[in-house]
Amino acid sequence: MPAKLSAMKHDPSAPTSAQRRYEQLRRGLAQVGYISQGSVQDRTARKGGGAGYQWTRKVAQKTITVSLTAEQFAQLSRAVNNYRRLRQNLKEMERLARKIIFKKAPHPSRRKRLSSKVLGIN
Repeated sequence: MPAKLSAMKHDPSAPTSAQRRYEQLRRGLAQVGYISQGSVQDRTARKGGGAGYQWTRKVAQKTITVSLTAEQFAQLSRAVNNYRRLRQNLKEMERLARKIIFKKAPHPSRRKRLSSKVLGIN
């Protein structure tokens, strides 16, 4: 005899996969180390010795380049990678937050249904 699926009721207060992912990302924010905008380059492998290590970023629409020691290069490399990961995670958190909000909050009646693209949840 087949099991009745209708006996299993959906709990509306149970967190959705979007809510669980959002909370996972939110908790991960506390684990982020140092952050920095810009990019770092190792120019030591160039012919003729190269320019060593460099950190480049934009300030007031101007490119600024700073020479670094090997230790600064290593630390700034991690900080730049952390910053990029943080921005990706924040972008995903924004998308998930909109998805959760538009799913939970009632919509006003509309003649035309809002697309995922318009809501920014795709």
